Amino acid sequence: MKIEEFDFDLPRSAIAQRPVTPRDAARLLVVGDSLEDRRVRELPGLLAPGDILVFNDTRVIPARLFGRRGAAKVEVTLHKPDDGGAGAAKATRWRAFARPARKLRLDDRVEFDGGFVATVVAKGERGEVTLAFEGSAEQFTAALERAGAMPLPPYIRRPDGADARDREDYQTVFAARRGAVAAPTAGLHFTPELLAALDARGLRRVTVTLHVGAGTFLPVTAEDPQAHRMHSEYGEISDAAAAAVNEARTAGGRIVAVGTTALRLLESAADQGGRLHAFAGGTDIFILPGYRFRIVDLLLTNFHLPRSTLFMLVCAFSGTGRMKQAYAHALDAGYRFYSYGDCCLLRRAAA
Repeated sequence: MKIEEFDFDLPRSAIAQRPVTPRDAARLLVVGDSLEDRRVRELPGLLAPGDILVFNDTRVIPARLFGRRGAAKVEVTLHKPDDGGAGAAKATRWRAFARPARKLRLDDRVEFDGGFVATVVAKGERGEVTLAFEGSAEQFTAALERAGAMPLPPYIRRPDGADARDREDYQTVFAARRGAVAAPTAGLHFTPELLAALDARGLRRVTVTLHVGAGTFLPVTAEDPQAHRMHSEYGEISDAAAAAVNEARTAGGRIVAVGTTALRLLESAADQGGRLHAFAGGTDIFILPGYRFRIVDLLLTNFHLPRSTLFMLVCAFSGTGRMKQAYAHALDAGYRFYSYGDCCLLRRAAA
């Protein structure tokens, strides 16, 4: 397997800089035996009563911070609490990607905008550092909300950082559990009206939690993608959510993952027979062509970047040739790519 297999030409102009309004007015490409151009608000009619949608209810924290080490400017993006599993709500130690990381040394103190301070307690690879913030978890959370910026991916151009509009745009309407440093972007298309239409159609829905990390932005640099190392992300599936998914599957309903984050968590927690189990822990699952899917039948997902782990995942789900055809159609038809862009509904390729 070569990285070039997952390459395609993506003009910068195709990467959306703002979402459409309202959210469910975004375009939707249905990818199955044929390609159909639809709108997200048409989703209820594309599914069948008894199908179950699985949403990721993680909430993005304003994880991008600006500070100084002495006279040197430093920017960090928090990506994972380093707290022994206590979770983002209780963490005062965080792993982070720093720019420029070379300016930071062990025991350096960094003063951040908003009046809080951290000490560098460890350094890792590829610009990663571990920061210990002073004060209680409650004080840290308050300072983060006050001074942090939404951690938009680098492909969304904001020279001065995310703005007030991004605080709302880069959050799903069902976000509940703090801890993500990247949005589960397929969920950004949903509105209260669309959720009500799904319910009226007889579709079931449940939530799971996967706290998306900044590692999702890291490029694949290995010539063989199988050598790429995924960052672990924390996820939870409750007993009730697992039971609802299993009940729907037993009754003949399809499992619809809303986003690659929901899919990765479901696949991490399903057994070989396709039965979902409750889950709480880290997952670093990396899905490449050749993977045998255990549980997910349909995937709603945005359009991803070339050579990315997410494009590899959708190629595994629907077939590399089919996805290249779909992406070529999307580019010709003017679909908008990436976090604030349009989306597609993928049917799983036959095994």
